[in-house]
Amino acid sequence: MRLLPLLALLLAACTASPPPAPERPPGGSGLPGPGAARLAAAAEREWRDWGSIAVEGWPAAPERVPDASPALFERLMGYWAATPEGPEVIEAHRHFRDTITAPPAESASLDPVSGLPFTVVPANVSMAAFNTPAWSAAFVSHAMAAAGLPFSPSASHALYVDRLIGNALADPEGAGFLPHAPAERAPRSGDLVCADRSAAPLADWQARLAEAGWFRPMHCDIVVRAEGGAVEMIGGNVLDVVLRRRVPADAEGRLLPPPPERAPFFVVFENRL
Repeated sequence: MRLLPLLALLLAACTASPPPAPERPPGGSGLPGPGAARLAAAAEREWRDWGSIAVEGWPAAPERVPDASPALFERLMGYWAATPEGPEVIEAHRHFRDTITAPPAESASLDPVSGLPFTVVPANVSMAAFNTPAWSAAFVSHAMAAAGLPFSPSASHALYVDRLIGNALADPEGAGFLPHAPAERAPRSGDLVCADRSAAPLADWQARLAEAGWFRPMHCDIVVRAEGGAVEMIGGNVLDVVLRRRVPADAEGRLLPPPPERAPFFVVFENRL
């Protein structure tokens, strides 16, 4: 008879509802995965090679853009090489550079005062001379390749954003990147944060589904640090350089809306790699 109370307890334990799962914090738990860490590291390497330029918030145009040194020019060509559209852009940029930097034939002549031969040295060319077409999506494509992540590169943010969203909807469990509303996820290192630069910005990433495949001006940055009420992101072709920006976040780490005159964030892609 002593077994009856014990059996009753066991049956009660088996039929009782399991305890509720703990809520997942807005930014997820634990450290970024190895792929996310590699992506953030790749972005930081590029940033250092551009001179480690960092700003707070949404800055105005800089007083001076770096010169198109051979090293920076070739680095930019490397970004374009990571995209399907790259070969045509690279050819055009190289032709333009060679045209504007080559001294005219008559420059190698005699100085009228000293009578000695001289050569005109071409003026320095700013990196801003190579910002058309915009290369911010090429920068992201290059960083993804450098990190060894599966990614469909493109010279257009809109096109790879569509692919990331499509992959997530088709395979939510296996997709490398999951879209979230900025108000729902605190970005972590290795995530992508995207803003809509059009005159009529998207309300959220779901709104993009109705126009998938169409061009829309966007910009995406790679998150490299998120703590202390701020998110630090690195992007290409920001003020004509690779720039690190520190933007404000709320107490839970979620991005605060940009100023009204700035492009609003519409999606945070969680990096699950």
